Amino acid sequence: MSILKNNEPKVERNLMSFLPELKVVDCTLRDGGLTNDFFFSDEFARALYQANIKAGVDYMEFGYRASREMFDVNKFGKWKFSSDNDIREIIQSDKADRIKLSIMADVGRCDYQKDITDRAGSPVDLVRVATYINTIPAAVAMIEDAHAKGYETSCNIMAISKSTNEDIRTAVEQVCASNVDMIYVVDSYGSLYPEQANPLCQMYVEIAESYGKTVGIHAHNNQQLAFANTIEAMRTGVHYLDATVSSLGRGAGNCPLEILLGFLKNPKYHIDPILIFIEKHIIPLRESGVKWGYDVPYLLTGILNQHPRAAIQCVEAGRTDYEEFYIELSDNF
Repeated sequence: MSILKNNEPKVERNLMSFLPELKVVDCTLRDGGLTNDFFFSDEFARALYQANIKAGVDYMEFGYRASREMFDVNKFGKWKFSSDNDIREIIQSDKADRIKLSIMADVGRCDYQKDITDRAGSPVDLVRVATYINTIPAAVAMIEDAHAKGYETSCNIMAISKSTNEDIRTAVEQVCASNVDMIYVVDSYGSLYPEQANPLCQMYVEIAESYGKTVGIHAHNNQQLAFANTIEAMRTGVHYLDATVSSLGRGAGNCPLEILLGFLKNPKYHIDPILIFIEKHIIPLRESGVKWGYDVPYLLTGILNQHPRAAIQCVEAGRTDYEEFYIELSDNF
């Protein structure tokens, strides 16, 4: 990916002031589900939901809305599919009163016309469509379907660090020309540095604002820069901020929710309920053997801008021959 020039940055926001337009999106069940095939207990999901409400989090993402015909339901927990009924069992009402709920639908992995029903009968508020840059037309079709059914919509264009600035601009223009409400900068491989994230976010914001849309960021922590890139995005006008409790997410994880809440100056956000959730539920999850978080193999795939699958395999195998692993990655670079 070529680095956008940032010689003349636009006026950026003072992050030490109160910014009421910011929205925090908790992705713990969804991104975290990639660490344990979504086998979270109802107790874990319900405690997380209640903690998010008390913490003032704006959206909670329950998981994917994957097709049960494409994926074996016996090999995944319920949040791979995130049915409306399963969500209702957790929130124990038809609609959440103080927090909005979201699901993610991957292009090619969701029978969205059948599995995503009208919003009037669903506890879900926001449908987040995940796509690669080469499947934008299919993503737009999903966005229009969800919009017609009454949902808020977003588009997460993944692996943008592998694309040229020109291709990214074209893709963002195509998405923003649809009925999408927000578009996300997604650092799938955790490869971006703040000096790259800043001009990239500026480009997204410039295009999105010209269409009356807003922008979010979803950062991965391979180089321990997920929080840094998130606050850098805030400076450029990005409003929707993804995070997970204790960085729980695929591989190196994401921007930690507790760090983000501790940083934000909005008095509606409270870190205490998330700290209690970590004590009662995240520590036992780690002790049960679920692995995630920064490690040297994730650093190396981040530096080389590669998918973390090789690093995940390296960590699971207990390998510590990091130089040899780096050579292996470099040979495939």
